[in-house]
Amino acid sequence: MCSEINKSHTPLATESATPVGTGNDIAIRVTNLSKCYHIYDRPRDRLLQMLTRGRKQFYREFWALKDVSFEVKKGETVGIVGRNGSGKSTLLQLICGTLNPTSGSVQTNGRIAALLELGSGFNPEFTGRENVYMNAAILGLSKEETNSRYSDIAAFADIGEFIDQPVKTYSSGMVVRLAFAVAINVDPQILVVDEALSVGDELFQRKCFSRIEAIKRNGTTILFVSHSGTTVVELCDRAILLDNGELLTSGTPKTIIGKYQKLLYAPEEMRGVIRSEIKCSSSHLRPNTVNSTELGTANQLSCDVVKDGIGDERFDPDLKPQSTIIYESHGAVIEFPQILNLTGEPVNCLQRGKEYIYTYVVRFESGANNLRCGMLIKTLSGIELGGAMSASNIQNSIPYIAQNTTIRVEFRFQCNLNPGIYFLNAGVMGTKDKDEIYLHRLLDACIFRVLPIADNQATAIVDFKCTSDVFAVSNYTI
Repeated sequence: MCSEINKSHTPLATESATPVGTGNDIAIRVTNLSKCYHIYDRPRDRLLQMLTRGRKQFYREFWALKDVSFEVKKGETVGIVGRNGSGKSTLLQLICGTLNPTSGSVQTNGRIAALLELGSGFNPEFTGRENVYMNAAILGLSKEETNSRYSDIAAFADIGEFIDQPVKTYSSGMVVRLAFAVAINVDPQILVVDEALSVGDELFQRKCFSRIEAIKRNGTTILFVSHSGTTVVELCDRAILLDNGELLTSGTPKTIIGKYQKLLYAPEEMRGVIRSEIKCSSSHLRPNTVNSTELGTANQLSCDVVKDGIGDERFDPDLKPQSTIIYESHGAVIEFPQILNLTGEPVNCLQRGKEYIYTYVVRFESGANNLRCGMLIKTLSGIELGGAMSASNIQNSIPYIAQNTTIRVEFRFQCNLNPGIYFLNAGVMGTKDKDEIYLHRLLDACIFRVLPIADNQATAIVDFKCTSDVFAVSNYTI
């Protein structure tokens, strides 16, 4: 029999749960963790359940989590992704101690600051200042520690004189800003974030990300839930995929986001098959490791030395993507993705500054409405650099493509990337039941290398054609 529902949702700092042994490099250890809720169809069924004292069952069991196990090392940033209802928030609440597990255990090593439902612990009758001190105490700070950090909290929240007004007069955005400011100034050893960065205006979100990046650099362990694949790729060292309360797989953020998106956009009747494929592929990996073949070829080639520091564009038959993820088809199939030079020859070793053509073929096994095709260039780690669509919106798309039609798609682009290894995606979108969906998509459809350059002064990923001059200056004044 599973336990009753516990709905406690407040940001907290805690050293509860079972501590991991001292000297251990593990910050969080989750072992066979499960959480079951009782679902009652009618209010009176709950009363009947109490009166019968378990002799008869008047509820249905809903398992929000089922036998989940993983570890997070100290200083590691781990993203948790999955569809709505997959158990992400339940998992975080169990780790933070605001929910009790039905079975299994959670062990933590260090003080936890949790950004779950921001502002849920505020008293609306108290002023912002009073709530700062109250929540800081809940988060584990003494009054003296809060005094020393109050100016930083107030500056980060940036709500001006409202900090001395009752919270009930605040807008929702002001509540979020103040709650985040309090929680982020605890200097936690473990930071747990549940979609908290999706709130507030763009400037506040950027400030939050900057602060979390600084916390990460200081060695804080971060457990991070987000529906934004780009954010997970940019912020996290590793990612975990949950679905229907089960941990399907873990690995590099780029790989896990690809599998998550394939599952997310799959037809309902295919999701069970895709889940099985993901679980099967992950069973061949040791825990907390990634598939080394994914980047094997690219890493080897990135270490190659080109004679004279300059390479000629060419096609290398050994340069093949080993991490391609193919979405389930909704009536269209993408085939033969490749890069051509302007004379029509296939190439995958490109020269910076030259123009190339990315092309693929699409077969339509059924008719398609409002067709748009796209491309996207990414780094090895999955950071999206840029791309294009064949139409800026549905109104400018191709209204209809008939069944058994084959089209060829071409994107001309200028290679302004610095030497390195990159991937290309291919995607075809159309409308189905008035919603725009991917009719087909290939992640890491093509891999290409930008060749080394002699005396290269450009830095980082993109070549912005920067030039420099240095002058001798005497008696310089502004």
